[in-house]
Amino acid sequence: MIKIVLADDQALVRAGFRALLDAQPGMTVVAEAADGAQALRLAAEHRPDVVLMDIRMPGMDGLTATREMPPGPRIIILTTFELDEYVFEALRNGASGFLVKDTEPAELIQAVRVVAAGDALLSPGVTRRLIAEYASRAKAPHPSQDLSLLTEREREVLTLVGTGMTNDEIAQRLFMSPATAKTHVSRAMMKLHARDRAQLVVIAYESGLVRPGWL
Repeated sequence: MIKIVLADDQALVRAGFRALLDAQPGMTVVAEAADGAQALRLAAEHRPDVVLMDIRMPGMDGLTATREMPPGPRIIILTTFELDEYVFEALRNGASGFLVKDTEPAELIQAVRVVAAGDALLSPGVTRRLIAEYASRAKAPHPSQDLSLLTEREREVLTLVGTGMTNDEIAQRLFMSPATAKTHVSRAMMKLHARDRAQLVVIAYESGLVRPGWL
């Protein structure tokens, strides 16, 4: 059973998401929050698999709550606009992806399943475009990741992850099996302390392995 916490300051939005998600087999909404501080408390209490987090809420916003969220829940950011600097900062701080609020119900359900399974929600090019838009002018850049920890092959794989390639595409490009590509991605994530693939994409840009305009 996938346990979900909803965080949005609009009760009507929360009610709509709850009705949709609770109707799905294998999913249950365990709590609702109206701001980021409440989301943190409820996440600690209920230990959800996924938090659907509105990026802009009064009081503590979704960006701060994402930054302060302890390890465990996967966070999907909810936003009104696709290209939103707040969303980029949330991805840098551990969110697994984002959805616009008017997304189709089937896409929301699939997103929850993908993120709960441990994958990043890199929806058709949009997340990568967002990162390309803001990576070169991010505020307070994170300390540069120590890419010297990576083997030459892992650096190659990280570069291709940053350009948006799937494991199958990476395997084809580097003449290896998809399983080997997946292993390289997993090792890069472990060495760079990346929560998931979305953070690897951010690291690829911020380290200079990938430049905006390469997509």
